[in-house]
Amino acid sequence: MQGHYNVLFLCTGNSARSIMAEAILNHKGKPSFTAYSAGSHASGFVRSEALKQLALAQMPIEGLRSKNWDEFRNVGAPKMNFVFTVCDNAAKEVCPIWPGQPMTAHWGVADPAEVEGTPEQIERAFRDAFMLLDRRINLFLSLPLKSLDDLAIKSEVDRIGKQ
Repeated sequence: MQGHYNVLFLCTGNSARSIMAEAILNHKGKPSFTAYSAGSHASGFVRSEALKQLALAQMPIEGLRSKNWDEFRNVGAPKMNFVFTVCDNAAKEVCPIWPGQPMTAHWGVADPAEVEGTPEQIERAFRDAFMLLDRRINLFLSLPLKSLDDLAIKSEVDRIGKQ
């Protein structure tokens, strides 16, 4: 594989999980990675609770926006090397499928935007999602991508999604 990688995080609404993953990888993965996020049915807004988690972690939030995945299918869009779905199959969410040749994996994360309850319970759900994504991205960044073949990389990114 080459030395710079484009990564797309997909979920349904692109309002929380995929946005947090985009920000985490862009913060921690410089200069080797550029992360993007999108939704199959983008909500058009970013959840304030997701932005709060990023701000608490001292990660930039400027420019983060909810966008439809069609933006990344158009002519002139960046070519993706990795596409990770972060929707939660356990909640019977329909995960988007990305066509083409990038390496794909499913990193299921419960949707904190679906949590109802006290403000503390909602904040905990966003914090838990952030921490899970952060841990998986740290593991992903530790992979020696330049020295692994595609099959080994696929195996490792799938394994990360199960942690």
